[in-house]
Amino acid sequence: MSDTTGAPSAFPSEVYAERLRRAQHQAAAAGLAGILITPGPDLQYLAGSRMTSFERLTCLVLPADRDPVIVVPRLEVAALRGSPIDELGIEMRPWVDGDDPYRLVGQTIGNNGRVAVADAMPALHLVPLSAQSSHPVELATPVLRELRMIKDDAEIAALRAAGEAIDRVHARIPEILIAGRTEAAVAADISAAIVEEGHTEAAFVIVGSGPNGADPHHEVSSRVIERGDVVVVDIGGPVPVGYFSDCTRTYSVGEPNNEATEKIGILEEAQRAAVAAVRPGATAGDIDAAARDHLAAHGLSDYFVHRTGHGIGLSVHEEPYILSGSNQTLRAGMAFSVEPGVYLPGKWGARIEDIVVVSDDGAVTLNNQPHGLTVLP
Repeated sequence: MSDTTGAPSAFPSEVYAERLRRAQHQAAAAGLAGILITPGPDLQYLAGSRMTSFERLTCLVLPADRDPVIVVPRLEVAALRGSPIDELGIEMRPWVDGDDPYRLVGQTIGNNGRVAVADAMPALHLVPLSAQSSHPVELATPVLRELRMIKDDAEIAALRAAGEAIDRVHARIPEILIAGRTEAAVAADISAAIVEEGHTEAAFVIVGSGPNGADPHHEVSSRVIERGDVVVVDIGGPVPVGYFSDCTRTYSVGEPNNEATEKIGILEEAQRAAVAAVRPGATAGDIDAAARDHLAAHGLSDYFVHRTGHGIGLSVHEEPYILSGSNQTLRAGMAFSVEPGVYLPGKWGARIEDIVVVSDDGAVTLNNQPHGLTVLP
C-alpha cells in the first residue's frame, strides 16, 4: 500500500475507515455539518495520505452524515490510485485549471450548518473556502485532537520504534561530541546518524554547548566546543511510518564543575518525579507541577522557563501539552514528552527528555539511554 509520495502508508485501510467514522461521529456530536481537511498531519491521520499542499487545492470533505469526498486537481488523481484514499472508496471529484475548486467544495459540503477546518490549512485556501459558507468557519482542532491524542497499539508500536532509533543515536554521541569540534560539525554527524539509525530525516538537531545551552531553542552555531562544556543534545525525526522521535540528553565534555554536577542531579530527580506522576486520571498540570515543584524546592524554579512537555505522534508537537495549570485529564494511550530543564544564562543549560505513553496504571517510557549527566572523555 502506497501514498502519493510512493512511501508505504502506516496502516491497513480498515484503520483509516474507522478513524473517518469516528471523526464523523465527533463532528456530529459537536453540531458540525462537516470538516474540511487539506494535506497535512490530519489528512495523514484520517486517510493515510502524505500529499503536500500546493497552490492547487486538495481537500477532503468529511460531512457529518454522508460519505467523504476528496476534491483534487485532475493531475493528482493518478497519484491517488492505490493509496488508502482509493482503497477506502472515497469518491474523487477532480478539477482542472480554470475551474473553481472552492465552489466545488462548497457544493459538496452544502450550506446547512457550521463547518470546521484542519488547523494546518494554509490561508491561501482557508480564505476562499470561508467565502463558501454563510456560517463562520471554525477550527476542527477540538474534534480531531480527541482522536489523535489517544494512540492505538499500532501507533504506540511506531512511537516505540522511533524511540529505540533515537536511543541508538544518543548511544553514538560519545564518538561525535568531541572538544575542538564546532556545534555545526557535531550536528552534521548527528543528522547523518539519525538517518542511519532508521529515520527518514533529521527533523531537528540542537547542540547547545556552554552558554549556548542556556537558550532552550538554540540550534547550532560555529562555536567550538571546549573541555568542561556542558552540552544539551536535543534530536528527533520521523521513522518511515511517519511517527516522530524526540529525546534530549545532557553531556559534559570532560569533567564538569561542581555546580553543574549538583544542579543537573536535581534536574534528573525532577524529571524522574514527573514521569512517576504520570497515570490515568492525573492532569497535565499535575505532571508539570511534579517537575516544577522539585526544582523550586532546590531554588531552581526561576531557571525552568518552559512547559514540561508536549504530545507527539504524526507531529513533533501536538496535544496534549504538559503545562502549568492545565486541567487536561490524562488517559491511557496518550503520548507526550517529559522534559524539564535548567538554564543558567551565560553559563550552561541542561534538559532531560523522554517520550512516555500513559498506560492503564502509570507510564511506559520509550527512551532508555542513561538520564543523568553523561561525562565524555
